[in-house]
Amino acid sequence: MNARILTATTGRVLRQLRHDRRTVALLVLVPALLLTLVYYMYADQPTPPGQPSMFDRVALVMLGVFPFVIMFLVTSIAMLRERTSGTLERLLTTPLGRLDLLFGYGIAFGLAAAGQAAIAAGVAYRVFGLTTAGSSALVIAIAVVDAVLGVALGLLCSAFARTEFQAVQFMPVVVIPQLLLCGLFVARDEMAGWLQAVSDALPLSYAVEALQEVGTHAEPTATMWRDLGVVAGAAVLALALAAATLRRRSG
Repeated sequence: MNARILTATTGRVLRQLRHDRRTVALLVLVPALLLTLVYYMYADQPTPPGQPSMFDRVALVMLGVFPFVIMFLVTSIAMLRERTSGTLERLLTTPLGRLDLLFGYGIAFGLAAAGQAAIAAGVAYRVFGLTTAGSSALVIAIAVVDAVLGVALGLLCSAFARTEFQAVQFMPVVVIPQLLLCGLFVARDEMAGWLQAVSDALPLSYAVEALQEVGTHAEPTATMWRDLGVVAGAAVLALALAAATLRRRSG
């Protein structure tokens, strides 16, 4: 990869993103609004003595899940538009390489995710009183890495879609199984053996576990660092696969 070209690509994506007000609203406002909904869903739930509230448990995980889902949706459609409009074909006639393009997307949306995670975490901690044993900075860091994973998977899936509707159809295949098996609804060690094996192969499971580690431990744990490394590695692998499968135009 060329550092100068990578920087230019990142800047171009950020400028495009800045002028798309609906996408900016989706990135910035929707997670905060969804957290508001979660808060009022669990506001009247009793909390056992010495245990975190239901809101604390659910909202902490949602701070990682929301960026993953939103970034997957936004980037899969954004890359598809680049390809169907012919922009991608023109870009690839320049010295811009596929890895430069896709890692530029990853960095740009990772920066956007940092702002998104900071705002959502600010709402959760300051407005709704979310409490975690660990640092809020670690929660934001995990959320950003999780968002980059969503970006990478969205870019990978966009290579196999010809229309925006087809891009959205990948959500039930790629996103929803990870939501169901990440440990949010049922603890992973309580699942049937084959479901637990599938869960162990899905990167979102490790993001959720990392967030839960922050929620219950005052200091970063070895498990948290391992899980964060797995998520980051999965994101890099997905970006590399996206570069290998990237087509200039839709058929």
